[in-house]
Amino acid sequence: MAYINPSPGVSAKQVTLKLALGSASDFTTSLSVPGLQDVTVDAANDVFTWTQLDNTAKLQVATTSTNRISMNIVLDDATFFGSTINTTDSTTAVAVQGIQGLSRNKTLIKFSLKVLENSSADRYIQGQGYITGIAPKVSADQPVWVSPLTITVTGEYTISATE
Repeated sequence: MAYINPSPGVSAKQVTLKLALGSASDFTTSLSVPGLQDVTVDAANDVFTWTQLDNTAKLQVATTSTNRISMNIVLDDATFFGSTINTTDSTTAVAVQGIQGLSRNKTLIKFSLKVLENSSADRYIQGQGYITGIAPKVSADQPVWVSPLTITVTGEYTISATE
């Protein structure tokens, strides 16, 4: 696995996140999210547990998975707020709504998370979901705005070698 931040002087971006409207066929009009600090890809299967009188141990079976991508981002004005302040139209482009608008408007998005950049083995985790969990904060010890951001995935992840 590659490091998020390559060595100084190396221009390759190891981890990138692009967002597009859920109805988009590709990522040509996507919004690239800058300032990623950390990324967690979560795929947690739920488990149904039961006991039987004829067994001394509990029995379990895996059920549906809860998928989400969590991260912290340094806020960028245009990316976070969008190009039109306070738009409530969820059919407009992601760049118009911005991250805050996508969350507020409950807009279904497509995402593409590039997790490895290599000329022979690019890998993308893709899917659809909703942006939740934004909570910008700033403090004297942290003089830039930072926010957690969660993409609650609807359905499955797909892994691809192309975007």
